[in-house]
Amino acid sequence: MKFSVLGSIEVVSGGAHLELGGIRQRAILGYLLLNANKVVATSQILHATWDGCPPPTARKMIQNAVSGIRRMLTACTGPAGTPVLRTHPPGYQLRLDPEAVDLFRFRRLVREGRLASAEGSPAAGAELLTEALSLWRGRALADLIETGIGWSELTAIEDERLSAIEDRLEAELACGRHREITPELEVLTATEPMRERLCHQFMLALYRSGRQVDALRIYRRTREALVDGLGVEPGRGLQELQQRILKHDELIQVPALAA
Repeated sequence: MKFSVLGSIEVVSGGAHLELGGIRQRAILGYLLLNANKVVATSQILHATWDGCPPPTARKMIQNAVSGIRRMLTACTGPAGTPVLRTHPPGYQLRLDPEAVDLFRFRRLVREGRLASAEGSPAAGAELLTEALSLWRGRALADLIETGIGWSELTAIEDERLSAIEDRLEAELACGRHREITPELEVLTATEPMRERLCHQFMLALYRSGRQVDALRIYRRTREALVDGLGVEPGRGLQELQQRILKHDELIQVPALAA
């Protein structure tokens, strides 16, 4: 049985997509999957499902949804290690193999990719990070977001995705693939104009591609976005890169590894 939360929530068993029930049951399943193998208090589920304003019958509705999830899990019999949803005071615990959930596979691959890059193998790091990012099919729990759910966990997971993209682009730069990633960086920086690491990477890729004027233009655009949006100047790293580009500093050229 495989669970997917990096996109609309899905459960697949034996190649078939399972029926997950109504929106309330899907939301509770999604919340338990984000917190798989942890005990989740009923009060947490109440707050997450009804945004802190549960109706009088909310606890009974949670019990009904949990019963529906259990029926779905037990209907697909399998070997030892089949997911189990247990009542565990003060709430519930969904026990399963982390590799059965795309979110946890994503996190494992990201850790491995970062380690490879840190150990001097950026090509291997880029490959692992690309594999991790390929698990995404859209925003995490996209179908639930459409119903108005806005859990803080989902914001944090989206930031994990962006950080993994940045790590992959860093590995690509270390491999001398600045020209290949320039179009992607153009789109990303337009979408996330105040994310300084992406802008730093875009400036570096442009400069290494012989586009000094464009690199400096991106610095000005980023500075304007930060000043107008947050009232702050770019960080020290971005300012130093601007000065190095102005001076044609050889230290920011294609690294020796690529050569």
